[in-house]
Amino acid sequence: MLAPDSKLVRLAKFLYDFFEMIIIAATITIVTFMFIGRLTVVDGPSMMNTLIDKETLFVSNFAYTPKQGDIVVFQQPNSHINEPIVKRVIATEGQVVDIDFDNWIVYVDGKPLFIDNNGDPMIEPYINYKDGYRMNEYDVDFPITVPEGEVFLMGDNRNHSNDSRSSDIGTVDKRYIFGRVICRIRPFSKFGPVN
Repeated sequence: MLAPDSKLVRLAKFLYDFFEMIIIAATITIVTFMFIGRLTVVDGPSMMNTLIDKETLFVSNFAYTPKQGDIVVFQQPNSHINEPIVKRVIATEGQVVDIDFDNWIVYVDGKPLFIDNNGDPMIEPYINYKDGYRMNEYDVDFPITVPEGEVFLMGDNRNHSNDSRSSDIGTVDKRYIFGRVICRIRPFSKFGPVN
């Protein structure tokens, strides 16, 4: 019989505690990624200047319902893109989207997304606007009514974003949205919430 303070007993206790800690940490990690959120990496320039290529984001799907203005991560099974895609919610089910491509103004239910102090339509402050250029149209006809259970999404870098203006992406079923971007994790110098 081994003495209670023998090296072998101490080693067994250490190993038991060590593996117990690993199992608890793994369980917490799995539960977090299944029910609370996940990490994703921005791939490409479509959300510049809000998000930059290769930034790491924390995305939460906990009790989440998409709202206009949210930045979301989704997968579009009908698309040739197999990676998670990051875009901004422009409209939700039942809303009507129209776009003035010459002036870069997006209308939802007949109202511009942003207005200035005089009540005039204005360009969204977060988009990568190119003065003297027309916003890309792609192949979707406008105005468009967002189908039930779906959302209309656009990248902030409007002339370098394949989004709901294109039939490659189209409107996106909410079931394919992984969640809303909560914060930027990397680079650490830019750690914090994303708007």
